Amino acid sequence: MNKSNAVQVGNIVIGGGNKVVIQSMTNTDTLNTDATVSQTKRLVAQGCQMVRITSADITQAENLYNIKNELLKQNINVPLVADIHFNPKAAEIAAANVEKIRINPGNYVDRKWHEGMTEKDYEDILNKAKDNIFPLIDICKKHSTAIRIGVNHGSMSERILYKYGNTPLAMAESAMEFLRMFKDMNFDKIVVSMKASDVRVMYQANKLLVKKMQDENMYYPLHLGVTEAGNGADGRIKSICGIAPLLLQGIGDTIRVSLTEKPENEIPVAQQIVSINDNPNSETAYIAQNALNLLENKIKTLDKQNPLDKDILQALGIEHYKAEFVACPSCGRTKYDIEAAFEKVKSACSHLKGLKIAVMGCIVNGPGEMADADYGYIGNGNGTVNLYRGKILVKDHIPEDIAINELINIIKTDGDWIEPNA
Repeated sequence: MNKSNAVQVGNIVIGGGNKVVIQSMTNTDTLNTDATVSQTKRLVAQGCQMVRITSADITQAENLYNIKNELLKQNINVPLVADIHFNPKAAEIAAANVEKIRINPGNYVDRKWHEGMTEKDYEDILNKAKDNIFPLIDICKKHSTAIRIGVNHGSMSERILYKYGNTPLAMAESAMEFLRMFKDMNFDKIVVSMKASDVRVMYQANKLLVKKMQDENMYYPLHLGVTEAGNGADGRIKSICGIAPLLLQGIGDTIRVSLTEKPENEIPVAQQIVSINDNPNSETAYIAQNALNLLENKIKTLDKQNPLDKDILQALGIEHYKAEFVACPSCGRTKYDIEAAFEKVKSACSHLKGLKIAVMGCIVNGPGEMADADYGYIGNGNGTVNLYRGKILVKDHIPEDIAINELINIIKTDGDWIEPNA
């Protein structure tokens, strides 16, 4: 059991023994106030208790004020979270307009790193990050705004990767650096997340972080999620396999299920996950307990004749019965119909046993989160798609109407294609 501090976020308390908070994220254009407000209302009606909104730049961060006010006019007082990438100034503006902001440590430090750099260089970069983030902390203190330190497996700084490798340990250390930094600045309205599209990496990173926090007398609440889980049954099982085993051990205070579907579809899945102890005979509880036993090496495998057991083994990367897909859930940064594109890619490639294929919505998480995929499909937002082999861009600005065929041609060229039902 991981005890956590209570963190007030608007009218919601995360941690401190309170019930697990369910959240999701809009995928509308943040500058479209009416669309974002409407989707937020639909999420709240489904049972979402906290809503995250993309704030990619200063203009979007400023418009959070209008979104918040319009929701309040309609008696919707749900806490809003600004999702920040690359733009510290946008974080400072957003912090005055919403109850919580999400920042990525990888975006606050110099990503350039090379073998000749020293430990002093390492410390200098951290000190620079501390200077960069101080204005944000000052604003958050003034407005009682909480911060989520969100570490993503696919977007860690080169400095961290050089020192620890692309590992769960690197994720935990990335968060700990900022937790220590915030502690030095007497700021503790903090939630932490360790997210990855690989269930085992996500699970191990969270376990490591809890141990490291406890060793330094830190008890910040944890936000759990398997990022880029995909859609349909596969996305749901993958999310359950990552989130629920941690909750069964008392680890986790708020969750988000990331599906490449309408955001509203995430809420019933999250509700099933947080209620597994109330429904011990449910399918969700079955998946959770078996995933926990496998992750903790209490068992080695499951019944390979049972379709659900096979799906659990596939979600954990223990066995591969079909292609594995990594697909982001979309957000305000996504500029093409990723749900439709993902269905096309799955329809064409699901039979390619053992291959890992990524379908991503934008540059923020795309290249990083799909780094260990065999092939990648990233929409550009102007009717074109970029195609990757591993980390290497192979074809860019391919028209969407021929992109699937081009992807198949690349797979065929590499000798990885097999005909369906062959």
